[in-house]
Amino acid sequence: MGPISSSWSFKKFLAIVFVVFAISGEFVAGYYRPSPWRYAHATFYGDETGSETMGGACGYGNLFNSGYGLNTAALSTTLFKDGYACGQCFQIMCVQSKHCYYGNPSTVVTATNLCPPNWYQDTNNGGWCNPPRTHFDMAKPAFMKLANWKAGIIPVSYRRVPCKRSGGMRFQFQGNAYWLLIFVMNVGGAGDIKSMAVKGSRTNWISMSHNWGASYQAFSSLYGQSLSFRITSYTTGETVYAWNVAPSNWNAGMTYKSYTNFR
Repeated sequence: MGPISSSWSFKKFLAIVFVVFAISGEFVAGYYRPSPWRYAHATFYGDETGSETMGGACGYGNLFNSGYGLNTAALSTTLFKDGYACGQCFQIMCVQSKHCYYGNPSTVVTATNLCPPNWYQDTNNGGWCNPPRTHFDMAKPAFMKLANWKAGIIPVSYRRVPCKRSGGMRFQFQGNAYWLLIFVMNVGGAGDIKSMAVKGSRTNWISMSHNWGASYQAFSSLYGQSLSFRITSYTTGETVYAWNVAPSNWNAGMTYKSYTNFR
């Protein structure tokens, strides 16, 4: 038998790499792939209107204006990861409970809030979000897609899935003349952000630090300059550029839309 050609070996290598990454649920060929299924529990908070879910630890404010609606959940500390999980999408399925609706339906939610620990209650009796538990405290309308709300708490299977967003990322501006604070919303792909940088029309790239939730800050005077952003995903490490997001007359309190997003 003759030697195997280098081209054949390389093709085989690429095929193996593709299969390994696809199975592991990692970032492949520009797209975020679903992760394996895992086990957790879910509860709900608020009422059918979802009014109590507005705002939250990610800083998205009005979730309808932010593009997330009522298909949202607060994550336990283990899942929240100091806010780096903000914007991630999870497919949640009710399992192994008499309260599950017929067919064990699932729904996809976006992480928009933190479910804080309750150290006054036992981890298995009320302290559902205490570390190291993985737990979802869902908006009530989202919970009701899975099970009868009277169940209170249900066992679930969950997995990370790509966030399917309409349009580009949105950048909400806060701060003042010497401090720029940006909340990033409507993030596609893995849905999360590891780091950001801002570039004024008269500056080089300026690194931004993580403030809280889905917000990043730069201590620079950027008034009077059009602004562009460099965004890196927390999960995949992919970096995208959103050019000329805000005009030179941008103002705090405004939200500016880009044409850029992760896939």
